[in-house]
Amino acid sequence: MDLKRISGYLASIGTLQFLVSMVIAESLYPGYSVHHNYISDLGVGSTAPIFNTSIIIFGILVLISGVLLLRALRMPFTVAMIIAGLGAAGVGLFPEGSPYSLHTIFSLITFLFGGVTAIFSYRVQPRALAVVSAVMGITALVALVLYVDEYYAGLGPGGMERMIAYPVLFWALMFGGYLVGWSNSRAR
Repeated sequence: MDLKRISGYLASIGTLQFLVSMVIAESLYPGYSVHHNYISDLGVGSTAPIFNTSIIIFGILVLISGVLLLRALRMPFTVAMIIAGLGAAGVGLFPEGSPYSLHTIFSLITFLFGGVTAIFSYRVQPRALAVVSAVMGITALVALVLYVDEYYAGLGPGGMERMIAYPVLFWALMFGGYLVGWSNSRAR
């Protein structure tokens, strides 16, 4: 199996387990609201072991996926992917309330570089997937700007945070699936 396919499996598995774990943690967290609560609220209290372990696994698998892609493709977007994976692992290692604003810093790194990775992955995908990737990345980055400006468009802080995270997570599943099905005859 080549590095691109292994990378695709790692990105897909990491993303899928994180999405499932996040839904489980949301359902177990007393009074949790996707409108009012931040995603990272799941990383403190009774759901902390589920959320933090899952996002650390996600970050590590995305980081490894990016390293493998860097070796296989030698494309600059893979560096952004590695940084996004490092950021995600940092979110779990430094949950809300960590000193020196480490959680906030790692969250920003994850959100920013996740969107950038989705946008700049266009060069290794067929045109239709490239357009979808760019739209997902741009959506995440626009939502990040609105979120930082505390404009939540009626979604609440939790809803707007999900407008940053979900496009990147869905992109990672799509891109991972594409890499799993990669064929050298389809490469650009």
